[in-house]
Amino acid sequence: MNARYWIRWAAEHGMPRAVLSWQARRGDPFATLLSGERGLHDPYPLIEELRGPGGLRRTPLSLAAFEHAQVRAILRDSRFGVRPALGQDLPAPLRKLAERVTLPPNPVQPPSMLVLDPPEHTRMRKPVASAFTPRAIARLRDRVKVVTTELLDAMPAHGSVDLITDFAARVPIAIIAEMLGFPPEDRERFLSWGDRVTPLLDIGTSWRSYRHAMAAIETMDDHLADHIARLHREPGEDILSSLVRSGELNMRELQAGAALLMGAGFETTVNLIGNAVAALSAHPDQLARAQDDPERWPDVVEETLRFDPPVQTTARQALEDVVVDGVTIRAGTTVILSLAGANRDPAVFAQPDRFDIDRPNAKDHLSFSTGVHACLGASLARMEAVHALHALYTRYPDLRLRGTPVRRNLFTLHGFEHMPVDLGPVARIGAPEGMVGLTRPA
Repeated sequence: MNARYWIRWAAEHGMPRAVLSWQARRGDPFATLLSGERGLHDPYPLIEELRGPGGLRRTPLSLAAFEHAQVRAILRDSRFGVRPALGQDLPAPLRKLAERVTLPPNPVQPPSMLVLDPPEHTRMRKPVASAFTPRAIARLRDRVKVVTTELLDAMPAHGSVDLITDFAARVPIAIIAEMLGFPPEDRERFLSWGDRVTPLLDIGTSWRSYRHAMAAIETMDDHLADHIARLHREPGEDILSSLVRSGELNMRELQAGAALLMGAGFETTVNLIGNAVAALSAHPDQLARAQDDPERWPDVVEETLRFDPPVQTTARQALEDVVVDGVTIRAGTTVILSLAGANRDPAVFAQPDRFDIDRPNAKDHLSFSTGVHACLGASLARMEAVHALHALYTRYPDLRLRGTPVRRNLFTLHGFEHMPVDLGPVARIGAPEGMVGLTRPA
């Protein structure tokens, strides 16, 4: 495995990693943002430095956009696509070798719809979309309530827990696993695989992380193949069974789609919940507002999405020559889009560095992207986060951070690996009645 995967790593990550490392040592803010500890833990000062006077920014690797209007326009422009180019600047022999290496189905390579353009993307997305309609999400609310209550019941009153591993990750993984027909015993292995695979979303991932990710993907691929074969024999009522019965996707597409849904189904939500708790802990006045009025929890979620988005960046490639704000972007050029930068654009959000759940236009954030690749599970993530936060702070109103939370060593996915908290006394037994604020438009 090592030899053939090393060739792909060198083409996709090794060369960019070398460039970023060299530029970071020279003090380049973009390279520091993507590869340095300073960028991982607190990216926003570097983002503001890169924003500068506005306009597209030329970086050591590509063009980059940090303005809300630019990012939104490119995300919605059909002249830009998502299919990744494999090291077009590499020496031809290395590129040809890399193109010959076939990777197992995974979330960041075709046929995953994350990296497909229409019409292939449309064909892959359409049969999955039925699982994320408003009616389908409404049917999941009671299950989210049960899962959340079970997790809170397992926590020790006046005790300490790791809020990420003991709560924030377990709410969404339980729901998405059930949606895909996986048994409860699979949840732990998917959490483990997710931790190892997510570095592939970053630019310049180390060879060690890449090697571990590919090993996890191979194991996960075998497990998915067995699971899909079982659903062929004994289909259930889950979305994956529906896809198997329909026959619209081949085996490789089913495996790639299932891997993407499993990862995307919990990565956004776990980071969203953790980032919200961190923001509320740093802004007790805003926490008090939400605790005084439970209808404010959706506002907490939207402002967290804007203020500290779970996904910091995405990218698009020009499919033809395109002019953006007077700059000609040649066909084949990659543009890195800073969702975090767009969400703190002072031209759109007043006092953008302030966490304020009263912000009237918080929903103008781009954290779930927009256009044809808008996040399919945005409504599910919102619903899970609103209820999880409401239930958590209702049960433990005096919850406090215990020490300094540990950020994940990732750039694209922005969240916490560990968040020790002291729970404090139980306010009352059971989860909140109903699901607050979920009738508001998302």
